[in-house]
Amino acid sequence: MDALLIKGGKRLSGVIEVAGSKNIALAVLSAVPLAQTPVLIRNVPVISDTQIKVQLLESFGAKAEWQGSDLRIDCSELHSAEPDEDMVRLIRTSFYMLGPLVARVGSLRMAAPGGCKIGARPVDLHLKGLHALGAKVELDGGVYEASAGVLRGSEVYLDMPSAGATQHIMCAASMARGVTTIQNAAMEPEIVALAEFLTSLGAKISGQGSSLITIEGVEQLGGSEYKIPADRIQAGTFLIAGAMTGGNVTVKEINADDQTAVVNKLREAGAEVETTETSVTVNAPNRLNGVNIKTMPHPGFPTDVQQPMAAALCVANGASVVEETIYESRTGHLPELSRMGANIRQEGRSAFIVGVDKLRGAKVQASDLRAGAALCLAGLVAEGETLVQNIHWIDRGYDSIERKLTELGADASRVQDS
Repeated sequence: MDALLIKGGKRLSGVIEVAGSKNIALAVLSAVPLAQTPVLIRNVPVISDTQIKVQLLESFGAKAEWQGSDLRIDCSELHSAEPDEDMVRLIRTSFYMLGPLVARVGSLRMAAPGGCKIGARPVDLHLKGLHALGAKVELDGGVYEASAGVLRGSEVYLDMPSAGATQHIMCAASMARGVTTIQNAAMEPEIVALAEFLTSLGAKISGQGSSLITIEGVEQLGGSEYKIPADRIQAGTFLIAGAMTGGNVTVKEINADDQTAVVNKLREAGAEVETTETSVTVNAPNRLNGVNIKTMPHPGFPTDVQQPMAAALCVANGASVVEETIYESRTGHLPELSRMGANIRQEGRSAFIVGVDKLRGAKVQASDLRAGAALCLAGLVAEGETLVQNIHWIDRGYDSIERKLTELGADASRVQDS
C-alpha cells in the first residue's frame, strides 16, 4: 500500500491553485440524475470519492465520460437498480442520490451509506424531508427501499442546519409539484453552489445562502455546463501549512470570502494575512500563538479544517483549546499527534493543547480524510521523517496532496509501504 513520506523542516513558500471542491462535486453528482439531457461538469476533482460516485450513477444507467477534470454525464436513460453494496458503503454521499433517483425512476434499493468514521451521522433529517415530499423510504436489513409516485411540495423544518439534508431535500423538491420551503437550512457555500447548478438545469430556487430556501418544483430539468468552484477546505489546509512552517503561501483562484473564519483565526494566531476577491496570502512568523477554536455550521469555523488547525496549534506558543461541536468522533488525529510529541489532553470532543518546541517524525496512521491531512501538516514541522499510513483516506479529498506540498517547497513523496 502507498504511504506518504515527509521530511520536516522546510519553510513553505509559493503560489498554488487548488482543485475543484470535493464537497460541491459530490453534491452536484447527487443532483445529476435530475437532468434528462446530458450535462458537462468542469473542474471535477479526480479523487476516489468522485470516481465512486460516477460508478454508482453508471449502475443506474448513466453514461459517463472523463476528459481530464471534465466530466460529461448522460442520465437520459436511467432505470431502477440496486447498486453494489460494497461500493455504496465506500462513501457517505451515496445516500444523497436517493431523492433525485426516486424523482426520476420511481423506486430503488440502496444500502446504508459509509464514509469517514468521524462519529454518528444520522440521516433522520434527510428522511424527514423526503417523507414530507411524499417519498416512502424504509430501512430493511441495512438496505433502504425507496419509492414515490408524485413528489409534492411541502414545508420542511430542520432541527439542525444539516448541509447534507439541505442539499438532499433541495434536489428532490426541484421536481416536486408545488412549492417547498426549507426552514433552518444550512448556509454553507456548497448549498449556494448546488443551487446554482440546479438553476442551470432549469430549477427555480431562491434564498440559498440563508436559513430559508424556497423551491418551486418544475416538471422537467434539462442539461447544462457547470464549473465546480475551488475547494475551500483544501485552500484552508495549505494556508495553515504555510502559517505553521513560518512560510509565505498564496492560494489563488478561490473565493476568499469562503476563508473568512480561517483567515480570522490565523490573524489571531499572529500571522499576516492579505486577501483579494480571488486569493489569500498568509505570511507567518517563525511560530504562531495559541488560539481557541470551536467548530460551528457556516459561517463559523469549518469542522473540516479543525484537524489541520489542531496540528498547527501543537507547535504554537502557549495553550489552545479545540472544541468539535459537529462530529463527536473527529478526534482520530489526536493520539497520532501525541506519538509525534504533541502535548494534548482530550476531554470528550475538546482537545487542550500546549504547544511544544518541535514535533518528532514518526510512523502514524490516518483515521479519516482530514485527520490524514493534519498528520501531513504535522510532518512538515517535525524533526526527521514522518511516514503517514492509510493514505487512501487522504486520497478521498486531495488529488495527490504531496504534489501541492512539493510545489510549495516541502519534501514529500509517495512511497510503497510494506
